[in-house]
This record gives sequence, C-alpha cells and structure tokens, in this order.
Amino acid sequence: MANIMLLANLNCDRVLQLEELLEAGGRHHYQDKGRRLGGGGANTGLGLVWAGHNVALVSQIGRDETADWLLAEASLQGLNCSLLQRNDIATPELMLLMTPDGERTIIRPARPDFVLGECPDFSKWDALYVNSSADGISTWSEVAIRHSLVVAQLPKTDCARPCHVLITSSSDLAGRTSQLPWQYAQSIAGSNLQYFIVTDGEKGATAYCADGESFVPACAANVVDTTGAGDAFASGLINGLLNNKTIEQAMADGAKWASFAVETESSIPGKALKHYLS
Repeated sequence: MANIMLLANLNCDRVLQLEELLEAGGRHHYQDKGRRLGGGGANTGLGLVWAGHNVALVSQIGRDETADWLLAEASLQGLNCSLLQRNDIATPELMLLMTPDGERTIIRPARPDFVLGECPDFSKWDALYVNSSADGISTWSEVAIRHSLVVAQLPKTDCARPCHVLITSSSDLAGRTSQLPWQYAQSIAGSNLQYFIVTDGEKGATAYCADGESFVPACAANVVDTTGAGDAFASGLINGLLNNKTIEQAMADGAKWASFAVETESSIPGKALKHYLS
C-alpha cells in the first residue's frame, strides 16, 4: 500500500441528460439525473483506494450543505479528507450536459482562488498527483519531487509544473505550441521529467521521452459516459508506476481503468472497476 496525495478538485456534479446532441442555437430537452460525486480528486482517487492505497485529497470546499454532502460522500468512499480546506464561499454544483453518445459538456462558475499553505513532509508520501490551478503548486512540486513520484496534468497556462510524468490529452494540447512534444513538456515540467503522455481517447496514448516515444492502444469499451476517463487513466498509470511497472505497462493499466470508467453512468469509476481491482 502506498501513501498518495491528490491535489485535485472535489466536485458536486449535477447531471442533465439531453435527448439529442448539442446544437448552437438549438432548444434542448433534458432529464435531471440528480447530483453525484465528481471532480479529479474523486475520479482519480477512488480507483487508487480500491487498489489498496491510502489516498488523501488536498482541495477546498465551502461550509454549506452541498459541501457537507461532498465531504460525507468522499469519506464514505474511503478517501482521506483530513487535508481539505474549507471556506465561506457557497459550493456550486457543476452542470454536466450529457448527450446520447456519452459525451459531456461541463458548465461551472469561476472557482475562488485556492492558496496552498506550508509544504507538508513529502518524505511520508510515495506519490503526489497534481490536477489543480492552486497558487503554490510549483513550490509543493519542487519539494515533493525530491522524495516522491510526482505526476501532473498539463496546466491550462504555460506555467511551471515540476514533475516526473506530465499528462495531457490531444485536444488540450492542440494549438498550444509549435515545439516538438518532448521539448514543450520539458519547458513546463523541468529537468526531472521522465515521460510526457498524450492521450487521444479511443485512438490510444503516446508517451514521449528523451529516447523516443511509445504507443499504447485504448481498450475497447461500450461508451456510456466519458466523464472521468482521463482521471481513471491517470489513476491506473500511477498505480502501475508505484508497482514498478514499465511506462508501457502502466499506460496499459491506465487504458484498462479508463475503459471501465467510460462504461459507467457516473463521474467516479464504477463498480466494474472496483470488482476488477478486488
């Protein structure tokens, strides 16, 4: 069992199931499917919990009823919420517009600033996963990288994100740079970078490194809901690397975990992944 810290959001997702594909200027009917636990913290963390790891979330939530519901749901699922920061800002629901093909569009208000405090003792943590825009991430990552495996999602801006493994999707990378993938990733992640992984949905994923690149195909899946697929890929990858697998083997684990995620009507990974890991 590893100790894993996730610097990622904990969200309350409100799911609106549309009867047809989104169309600009169209009028769309929907069914309100209610709220569900979501966000990168839960979507990534639960697979790692089911794989037997101790997973702690670093995020911020409010003090209202929605926040209390989030905290209770996450804790009941086995996530360590002792590091969550609470503020006096109302916790919003994120609107997930689901189309019949399983794709989703997310609508959310701007998040309040999240400022990280003093760095924890990372010698007690085996891995840090970063999927957040909090102030102070670079400092935390620079300290963590001396002790722990650091895996990060590509930030929305070209700010520094020190890590061993940097992840993004082909759609998020498109138009970001004219540099070669490995050169661009090094400019973001620094000299400790070992792999830059670019996922491309059903087309698979490619890992770039100083010596070349490796490709791993996606696993066949009956797509129901694509929410959390990238988060599930990251959790499978982290689990594989912590179990001393090669990057190709860890990516294959990520692809397998992601296939379970897209076959489930939820933001978090479903019971099929939990059964697979048990």
